[in-house]
Amino acid sequence: MRIFVGVCAVAVLAGCASPAENEASTIRVATFNASMNRSAAGELVADLQGDDTQIRAVADVVGQNDPDVLLINEFDYSGPDAVNLFRDRYLDGKYEFSYTAPVNTGVDSGLDLDVDGATDGPGDAYGFGQFAGQYGMVVLSKYPIDTSGVRTFQNFLWKDMPNSLLPRDYYGDASDALRLSSKSHWDVPVDVDGRTLHVLASHPTPPSFDGPEDRNGKRNHDEIRLTADYISGAEYLYDDNGVRGGLDSGASFVVVGDQNSDPVDGDSVAGSIQQLLDHPRVQDPAPTSEAGSGTDTADFADPVPGDLRVDYALPSDDLTVAGSGVHWPAGVEHPSDHRLVWVDVQI
Repeated sequence: MRIFVGVCAVAVLAGCASPAENEASTIRVATFNASMNRSAAGELVADLQGDDTQIRAVADVVGQNDPDVLLINEFDYSGPDAVNLFRDRYLDGKYEFSYTAPVNTGVDSGLDLDVDGATDGPGDAYGFGQFAGQYGMVVLSKYPIDTSGVRTFQNFLWKDMPNSLLPRDYYGDASDALRLSSKSHWDVPVDVDGRTLHVLASHPTPPSFDGPEDRNGKRNHDEIRLTADYISGAEYLYDDNGVRGGLDSGASFVVVGDQNSDPVDGDSVAGSIQQLLDHPRVQDPAPTSEAGSGTDTADFADPVPGDLRVDYALPSDDLTVAGSGVHWPAGVEHPSDHRLVWVDVQI
């Protein structure tokens, strides 16, 4: 929590609520694709048990920005072990609350999804990965997380999205079994002084590494659409507990994550990220960095694809934005090809 605003000077005036009812907490919500993925299961835990230079640099970036709620993308899933080690050994135990869960990356589908004649490669997993949980996610929070209210969409089938871009001609019989989310989509409710903020976390697949069928570009588009439709309360959606529907109307939220889609450049299907940026319930703070990279958030190979805006922290329209930024200081070596993106909101 950073500041408090907006209390009535004279509580006895007609129609004026008590100070406690009018206090607004300003909190910082951030997303960071920290590239904490490793090449084999167990390697991240092993690195966290030592004094890893790259992980230490990630922790320094987190410390310099001091978010109250943080989504980390590309944090290999291994249950609570890696999360606890990172929090306790590298973040000084600042984040009392956390949420992580299994993701689709590296999970064997038993299908030949990359059409190479085999069914046991990383491209045949529900999400590309060398092992189950690679490129996972974790939410860290200084505020309590309502774990009983978390909704996940790891198992939602692509075929069940109406009018999807699912390329059935490419996948053939496997089309009906393919999960949409390449990692997962989460709604993580955070209790901010009695008010609920929904952290809508995801990490859609990059719209590349495919062929003329553009299967990854189409999947990226529809993964972003899942979040947009969830905000709109789409009834076709079902979560991993079988509960149907989307977010309640009027709920406060921040969309966070590496969406792998730039509104102007890159290989995205046209209009992919605009599904969120142009959504009537979403604000775009358009954060910039001090390095003069505009709104770009990732430093990819030059000249193609070059710097792109792919990481987002997008608050709902009912929240007041008090500030935003991309952590991209000039002349500093970074621990990831992505930059931390933050937004300060009053809730």
